[in-house]
Amino acid sequence: MTETNEPGGIRLQKALAQAGVSSRRAAEHLIEQRRVEVDGEVVTEFGLRVDPAVSVIRVDGERIPPVTAHVYLVLNKPRGVVTTMSDPQGRPCIADYTGERDERLFHVGRLDTDTEGLLLLTNHGEFAHRLAHPSYEVSKTYVAEVEGNVKPVVLRRLLDGVKLEDGFAQADTVKVVSTIRGRTLIEMSLHEGRNRIVRRMFDEVGHPVKRLTRTAIGPVRRGNLHTGDLRELTDKELGQLLDLVNL
Repeated sequence: MTETNEPGGIRLQKALAQAGVSSRRAAEHLIEQRRVEVDGEVVTEFGLRVDPAVSVIRVDGERIPPVTAHVYLVLNKPRGVVTTMSDPQGRPCIADYTGERDERLFHVGRLDTDTEGLLLLTNHGEFAHRLAHPSYEVSKTYVAEVEGNVKPVVLRRLLDGVKLEDGFAQADTVKVVSTIRGRTLIEMSLHEGRNRIVRRMFDEVGHPVKRLTRTAIGPVRRGNLHTGDLRELTDKELGQLLDLVNL
C-alpha cells in the first residue's frame, strides 16, 4: 500500500489525484459538488486528510481503490490448463499465461482442468482468502453445454437446490440460452465454490455437462477477453470486489 509520512495522512485531493481520478484542482470541484464520500460521509471541506490505505473513498458512489503494490489480474483460462502455477507432469498451467511478471501470484479459487473461463490472480493474500470464502458470497456465472433438452422442472430443481454427497447445492439464477440437436446451453450463477460443483449439480438432475465456461466473477465479466488472455482488473471492478469482501 502507499505509505505516507505526512501527519494525519494526505489531503483528499492528493489521494484522488494519486488514484488517477482527477487532478487536484478537479478534485476540489468534485468535493465542492458534494460528489465525494470518505468512510460513508459526504465531504464538504477541502482540508480533509485521509489515509488512502485505510479510508474508503467514493466518487459518485463508486469505490476508488488506493494506489497499491498489489496486483489484481483476470485470466481467461483455456480448457486443458491446470489451475496451478507449475505442474510436475509438464501439463499447461497458469504460469504459461502470466508472462514474465516478477510478482509471486496465486489464483483465487480453482477451475477444473476441463473448465475454461475467468480466473482471478493476485499477490494480495487477504483479498484472495476473502474472495474464495463462502461467507462473502461472491457470485460466479457459468455457461454450461449439457446433454438433453432441459425442461422447466429441471431448472426449478436447480433453483430449489439438489442434494449432493457433500451437502445441499443451490443455483441463484438459471436460464436456458438455446437448445439444439439434443444439447442445451444453460447460464447459471451461484455462490458455491466446492469442487466441480456445477458439473455435479447437472449430473444430479440427469444432464451431464459436455462443456463448461465461467463467464463472470462478481462484477468481473469476460467481455471481449480472448481465451488465454490476461488483463488487470479495472478500478471499477476492483472497487466493487473490495466492497464485496469488506476490504
